[in-house]
Amino acid sequence: MQGNPEFMKRAIDLAVENVTSGSGGPFGAVVVREGRVIATGVNEVTATNDPTAHAEVVAIRNACRQLKGFSLEGCTIYTSCEPCPMCLAAIYWARMERIYYSGTAADAAAAGFDDAFLYSEIKKDIGERTVPEQRMLAERGNESFDAWRKSGMRAEY
Repeated sequence: MQGNPEFMKRAIDLAVENVTSGSGGPFGAVVVREGRVIATGVNEVTATNDPTAHAEVVAIRNACRQLKGFSLEGCTIYTSCEPCPMCLAAIYWARMERIYYSGTAADAAAAGFDDAFLYSEIKKDIGERTVPEQRMLAERGNESFDAWRKSGMRAEY
């Protein structure tokens, strides 16, 4: 399936405008459903002091608010650059159907946005990762899951 170049142009234009306005990093994203733009997002990391405010995540949050739900089934995302691991995971969690991107991870790395270390960290065993991880209170680790299983108010996702 071919993507729509107009939506990609919009994502790229958002990214360029974000940089030239001094608002943030060089990333933009557009969420589309049935040929219509549902939401957009730009990198807001420095503007909001939120390291998770990447363009794709911002666009997903905006789209979910617009559609009043946490699932973006039937949606496609156009992003100015290949998604980082966090954004890729968010796209999958949102159940989007397709990703179109323009710049590559290598292009981003050349501009100072190198995600290679994240990909390598994910592949490591827990004890080998750079940020130490340690399990605590293992005997209580399932309490919230037990409550979830028993809850009549849960929304499956």
